[in-house]
Amino acid sequence: MVNTAAAVSALESNGMNIIKLDGVELFDVRKVFDCGQCFRFDEVSDSRHDVEFAGVAFGKYISVAQDGNTVYIYNATVEEYETIWKSFLGLDRDYGEINDNILSLSSNSALSDAVERASGIRILRQDAWEAICSFIISQNNNIPRIKKLVAAISLECGEPVDLSGMDEHIADVHKAHEGNFYSFPSPESLIELGVAGLAALKTGFRAKYIYDAASRMSSREIDLDLIEKMNTADAVKYLCSVKGIGPKVASCALLFGFAKLDAFPIDVWIKKVIAKYFDADFDPDSLGQYAGIAQQYLFYYERYLQSQEG
Repeated sequence: MVNTAAAVSALESNGMNIIKLDGVELFDVRKVFDCGQCFRFDEVSDSRHDVEFAGVAFGKYISVAQDGNTVYIYNATVEEYETIWKSFLGLDRDYGEINDNILSLSSNSALSDAVERASGIRILRQDAWEAICSFIISQNNNIPRIKKLVAAISLECGEPVDLSGMDEHIADVHKAHEGNFYSFPSPESLIELGVAGLAALKTGFRAKYIYDAASRMSSREIDLDLIEKMNTADAVKYLCSVKGIGPKVASCALLFGFAKLDAFPIDVWIKKVIAKYFDADFDPDSLGQYAGIAQQYLFYYERYLQSQEG
């Protein structure tokens, strides 16, 4: 049963709409935006709140702040919360039930520790096209560089977002690149830029892949509605027909852009995690309908251990 216990109220400050959510459980804004699933949000360093992250999603610059079990969404209305931000932040799902489900399917002690340590992560429901394109850009790349590339193509082809009233809620690092204040580009605008234009933005070998994906999106050869209806295995195969998309990129796009929570992206890092904590015959499908959430827990857990050891 979905947990709808959080109380939603509307606030206003200097003409800016603010959502206040009281009683939010199993949500940690730092973990949500610091687990590698999203490339447009960064921390607001001088926040009045315990923690605050800001960025562009669905054509708006918002910030998500947290004090204990109270969450604030700046530059958002109640209507937008119900139609966009609740789903975007994963607040439309009962993560207590999800965690119980994951633990019921495995007695692996590392997984149990990961669920406990990474508690608070929520899988974001990002714009599907943005997720596809962003994870094409992510290939053989590190997160700081991915963020710079996404900002660069947004500046070149996106639209400026409204920052009215947001002066105190902007991530400091965003001020270094104007592209952080632009919406993610449409497929059509990227097609107009062309392969050469994309390459000029330092996307490298990915330029032709981005262009191919944009072309297929524009022609509806990539049909987002059809992907929504597919099971995850078929959707992976479908996306892998796009030049430059392999199983890992497809799985990331499906997990973070389509809420296919059984998608289990496997990269070099996750291969090491599996080899370290699981038997040789481990099958991600054994983790069931929330395997992708378990993957994020394990990824975060291993990063946490590495940071502690470092």
